[in-house]
Amino acid sequence: MSVSRRGFIIGTATVGGGLWLGLSLRGDAPYPNAREGSFQPNAFLQITPSGEVIFQLPKSEMGQGIQTSLTTLLAEELDYEPADIIIEYAGVHKDFAAAGGSQLTGGSASIAVSWNPLREAGAAARAMLIAAAAGRWGVGVESCSTEPGVVLNSISGEKLGYGALAEEAKDFQHTAFELKEKSAYRWLGKSTPRLDRVAKSTGEARYGMDVQLPGMKTSVVIRPRQFGATLGSFNADTALKANGVEAIFAIHSGVAVVADTYWRARKAARLVDITWLDGPLANLDSEAILALQKTALKNESGHIAMERGDVALQQTRGERLESIYSAPYTHHSPMEPQNATAIVNGDNCEIWAPTQAPDISQAVAAHYTGITRSNIVVHALTLGGAFGRRGYVDFIGEVVAIAQQIPGTAVKLVWSREDDMQHDFYRPATMHGMTATLAENGKIDSWQHRLVSPSIVKGLGVSLASTILPEWVPTEMARAIGRKSGELFAGADPTTAEGAKVAYDIPNFAVEQILQDSGVPIGFWRSVGFSHNCFVAESFVDELAHAADQDPLKFRLAHLENAPRYQAVLKLAAEKSGWGNPRKGHFQGIAVVEPFDSFCAAVVEVSVVGNEYTVERVVNAVDCGFVLNPDIVAAQVESAVIYGLGAAMKPPITISGGAVQQSNFHDAPVLRMNESPVIETYIVQSDEDPTGIGEIGLPAVAPALANALFAATSKRLRKLPLVLG
Repeated sequence: MSVSRRGFIIGTATVGGGLWLGLSLRGDAPYPNAREGSFQPNAFLQITPSGEVIFQLPKSEMGQGIQTSLTTLLAEELDYEPADIIIEYAGVHKDFAAAGGSQLTGGSASIAVSWNPLREAGAAARAMLIAAAAGRWGVGVESCSTEPGVVLNSISGEKLGYGALAEEAKDFQHTAFELKEKSAYRWLGKSTPRLDRVAKSTGEARYGMDVQLPGMKTSVVIRPRQFGATLGSFNADTALKANGVEAIFAIHSGVAVVADTYWRARKAARLVDITWLDGPLANLDSEAILALQKTALKNESGHIAMERGDVALQQTRGERLESIYSAPYTHHSPMEPQNATAIVNGDNCEIWAPTQAPDISQAVAAHYTGITRSNIVVHALTLGGAFGRRGYVDFIGEVVAIAQQIPGTAVKLVWSREDDMQHDFYRPATMHGMTATLAENGKIDSWQHRLVSPSIVKGLGVSLASTILPEWVPTEMARAIGRKSGELFAGADPTTAEGAKVAYDIPNFAVEQILQDSGVPIGFWRSVGFSHNCFVAESFVDELAHAADQDPLKFRLAHLENAPRYQAVLKLAAEKSGWGNPRKGHFQGIAVVEPFDSFCAAVVEVSVVGNEYTVERVVNAVDCGFVLNPDIVAAQVESAVIYGLGAAMKPPITISGGAVQQSNFHDAPVLRMNESPVIETYIVQSDEDPTGIGEIGLPAVAPALANALFAATSKRLRKLPLVLG
């Protein structure tokens, strides 16, 4: 079975993985946030008689600029100034999931899955407004056109604003429409200012941590450090006497402390005496995990994820090159820790949450409260970073479980940085065995990539089935379906294996995946499988280039003769970086990747003094199809470079006694401003439909850095993070 990550995300409707099912999560219902009397031709768009144009944004804004990009898609075809559109986060409704199968924001898929639906939504509404105006004037629609916000009568010169036509436009639901040619675009393809820039600069943008409601209480949860540990007993007598403390009680994930302020709740939590019972991972540590991976790589066989030719036969001929690579657990660490606010009142629940998946949040809330989904309202908010973490909605389950114990009262749950770092869903730790042979002409003759990794998706079906399936499915049946869905990934995981398939022209090629699960909670981390597999593949290609005594750029191009988009980004990055001619004392490394149907090449330039190195410059070339907003593309690539360098250079997450050892940025640091290199981004012009950009700039950074360090020191670093000496 071959499934892409994007296909998996869309099919399961949850970043947390679980089910390969095409079932709707909810039934039919009126559109959320509908204004009385408004013209609402589809779920995304409303035009009020007073002239307001309102866009229900179906994806989460977490810094990637989607608020601007998707609004501009709609505005372009509607012919309305994007900056004048009122943007609201969409409520939960199946029609918002039509642009991708879920309201999930992930997989760098937002633009790709919204490209046609949102343009069509705008074009259809514009056609209906023109038809309404033509009817009022008694002329043919061919005599009418639009300028931003108005319909023009070419015969009389009259104009009618969209608001004045809102009521009549309702009668033209089936009017035919055409999409604009790209040459006619007013806003798309241009670096227009971000629509959220002022709100984010002035503090007007509303994040989860900003929520304030009358009578609101604040809660923290005390969780076991050890994965899999369970609550034995607790004594809260002393803590309950502390100032401002409202209640202390057990929930499914630990012990909740509720107080009138966050700091009082946090201080009271330290006074609770808790006994935790060890779970099955009590003796697990990083060295044991590494040993298990080495044993699996040496002794076990796995699922052949992809194969062509006869690798086994070819590798009996000629000299083989062999290398072992590894990548560690890595944390998400969004700058805004997990949080959510909820009110549970009888059979109704209202939630305010920075989530990548409002529909899954609703389903999880229903699971923990027993409240019907149609009675659960989810208010999506701006996210202070996510990188995949907020597709997991464990914090939603916690806040509704707490709020249900204090009915009618708004409760905000706040995680500390320590909570966030020690209870994450980490990027998996992986190990890779690479073997290859070179032909006499210097070309790669065979390539085998054996990947040892846990599975992000296997086994999650059982735990999530009862929340994802429709409410009418009995619990036991849901669990059975969940077990069945897990069987789809019994031997392979399309998410952790992505990026292992390289585009190089290699006649004998195989990728084998050996699934091995240590029990550490893992999840989707920015660019997921590409983040480790591309590091391995592009570093190993560099090894082969040097073994063949060839320039790494020319070696790659020679193996990509039938891959013009790869060649284009490689040549552009090489040209702009001055490949082969770095400044004195500087050294270069190169890599090229294809995450999520987009293409990126990176050239990293370093300087080295002893065992210390500095990343001086990163030059990127990207091809993500038609570019909606070049400034946003550049910003996203820069963000991905910073995030990727942090993971490639900084200490990883380590395990001891079944628990994460790190607790905050002092022992799990991120890249700081003074460590940031000069970053340049160049875009290959394309008329292809747009693809993703949010994660695209990350996978090439680590291998390009490793290759640059080899050029500087002749040391081949095969383990992340990259440390000299």
